[in-house]
Amino acid sequence: MSSRDLSAPNWLVHLLRSKPDPTPWTRAIRAPIALALPLAIGFALGDITLGAVVSTGALPTVLSEAAGPYRYRARRITGAAVAAFAGYTAGLLSGGNPAVSVPVVIVVAALSALISAAGSNASIAALQMFVFCVLGTGQHLLGVQVEISLLCFVVGAVWGLGVALFGWTVRATSPERTAVTQVFIELAAMLSAEDEDTQRAARHQLTSALNTAYDRLLTARSWLSGRDETYRKLLTLLSASTPAVEAAVAMVNAGERPPRELVDHLVRLATAVRMDAGLPPVPEIESDEPMAVALRAGLVKIGKGKERKRREPVPLRKRLRDYFGELAGPVTWSATLRLTLCVAIAEVVSLLVPFERSYWITLTVGIVLKPDFGSVFGRAVLRGIGTVAGVSIGAAVLGLGAQGWWLVVFSAVFAAGVAIGKVRNYGLLATFVTPLIILQMDLSSHGDWSVVLARLVDTVLGCAIVLVFGYLLWPGSMRPRVGGQLADALDKVTTYAGRALQPVESAEDRAERSRGRRRAYRALADLRTTFQQVIVEPSAAGRQAVAWWPVIVELERLTDAITEVVVTVEHGVAPPEPDAVEHVTAALTELAAAVREQREPASMAMPGGDQLSGVVDGLTAVFDAVRGPDLTERSPMRFVRRFLIDRWT
Repeated sequence: MSSRDLSAPNWLVHLLRSKPDPTPWTRAIRAPIALALPLAIGFALGDITLGAVVSTGALPTVLSEAAGPYRYRARRITGAAVAAFAGYTAGLLSGGNPAVSVPVVIVVAALSALISAAGSNASIAALQMFVFCVLGTGQHLLGVQVEISLLCFVVGAVWGLGVALFGWTVRATSPERTAVTQVFIELAAMLSAEDEDTQRAARHQLTSALNTAYDRLLTARSWLSGRDETYRKLLTLLSASTPAVEAAVAMVNAGERPPRELVDHLVRLATAVRMDAGLPPVPEIESDEPMAVALRAGLVKIGKGKERKRREPVPLRKRLRDYFGELAGPVTWSATLRLTLCVAIAEVVSLLVPFERSYWITLTVGIVLKPDFGSVFGRAVLRGIGTVAGVSIGAAVLGLGAQGWWLVVFSAVFAAGVAIGKVRNYGLLATFVTPLIILQMDLSSHGDWSVVLARLVDTVLGCAIVLVFGYLLWPGSMRPRVGGQLADALDKVTTYAGRALQPVESAEDRAERSRGRRRAYRALADLRTTFQQVIVEPSAAGRQAVAWWPVIVELERLTDAITEVVVTVEHGVAPPEPDAVEHVTAALTELAAAVREQREPASMAMPGGDQLSGVVDGLTAVFDAVRGPDLTERSPMRFVRRFLIDRWT
């Protein structure tokens, strides 16, 4: 996404844009097996209702699926299934009596928001607990005994877990090996790019691949007790790639083209890692350009790195301390209060709507208002758009008179769509989830067009509650809030610059410099993701994100320029003078302070000389970008005018 793209106020285009993630074909195959097969078995045995309950039990395993090591996935999916069972039990036992079910749902909503502060896996588990508590309150309409319903849910959860983790028996280390392979693929793609925009996009993909590979390997190794030779080799290989990554980034930043032999070598290297074969020898090159020589030297080091020490697990006491520290913050409590209020309003509205299964109003509110899932406005709009599309699809299927096995087939198709939509776009997910649930309800109630109308009305009401009470009327929801994260990213870049531009005296210093680089690029990647979530909001927060976008772009270029200096120093150039390094870090510190205090940065002294000229150019560009945003006077019409001027002049 370029800065020109973000100058337009076309938030809906950005909202509907699909993520460029690979299609998860294996999950798209597993989801129909997990969700549709129980329906098929129930239909064949003459009791489709029980088959629908078993399928419901498998649903949390599909919704919580994520790429990663099998141990990580097992912990994530199991936690989600257990939390879903707890919520389903609470909802089931309280269902049929609003005097009991309404307080139970409100309490579970508050607990789910608080639990979400414990981390990604806890967040997913908390969401499943809330979702299935709400669904459980409506299960009394099926006429199934509580004991049988709970047993079927457990059977479905165990079945879904088995389907999700079946590949563990034959592909135990495949996710980690694939992640390391992807690093070399993205490295080759970045070096092969023909223009700056493509190179920039490829560098973002490389950062994402590096983050994923380190996360998967370090997570896997923290579970192992000693016999972890495969993971040890992969992590050593990944760590040894650092000089090659730095040299490649420096080469791209300098505008130089790599020798074709080295790009071809990266492709062969990726293939060898993926196939667990011997690493190919690095070819000789005719070029004597410093960057090309540095890149080849970095490639030679791959496969010759020193073995990484095993990372020790984080003590439980520290994890609990961090969690309670999060609970003490105002952000967590604000999200909890907002979710609780909107769920309470939804519960009252659901009692007034003359539809069965109006618990979908509350369900929509909870899913959209999930505290850590991005823009509330964006999710509400996408949920509404996706539901309208999903209801249309469901209505079309019912209108065609599909019955019996055809409904099972359509359920399988929609289950596959859920797996794909989950990684691509929230609206696409809602588009497939809605007809899937409509068909499941149709299977248990023998078809009723009122289901289609009810689902549409319930979801629209839920989205309206979120937009009015959780967004428009909620204090601070439209207030600019992205500056703090930008300042934090500036701090990470400052730390990296201070470490990278100084002489390296030991292997530990070199390792710490590499860790600083990874932290800086990870912070920039997270910052870009956050801004892309907020950019869809037609409020001051969205306008601030648009205004700050050039700062992110220039900050990424500045970080690349620092990496370029690191590579030149590694290959014989004298390191910058301490005074020059101090000027750079002082300027970055001033930038972070200016962003936090919402003021223009003061003019700072810049180092002279050719060695840091690229860094100085980057700093100057960041200073200009920070001084550029006019957050108090910019309006949507000014963006329209700027967009038209950019396009027609």
